Amino acid sequence: MKKILVLFLLISIVVSCENGTNLSIQDFKTGTFETFLDDSNATSIAVRNDSIQVETYNFKKDTFEIKWKSNFEYILSKKNPKSKLDSTRFFVKITGIKGSSYIFKANYEGSNFKQTGTVTKISE
Repeated sequence: MKKILVLFLLISIVVSCENGTNLSIQDFKTGTFETFLDDSNATSIAVRNDSIQVETYNFKKDTFEIKWKSNFEYILSKKNPKSKLDSTRFFVKITGIKGSSYIFKANYEGSNFKQTGTVTKISE
């Protein structure tokens, strides 16, 4: 019975994350992306390969190491931190996929504050 429950949960997760998409989850690991935060009008552009993400926000570039924990979770760590906040890891969880976009929830390590938003792939 436990095996059936675990199998059902795994299938539910895969279906909910990949239902009705034009891109697979693997397509979000590399490319150029635009991020929109729900709580503000802030947007940024990020170029990502399998281990590095270079993000531009307000004409300022930052380089992050990206470590994928699973297909739906990754951690961003600033490569050259200049403050305590800069050296705090940022955890991102993909909660849904639609077309060429994914919805995410994120937080800084040790913080209860959650950010939500949408990331859209704009090019390979």
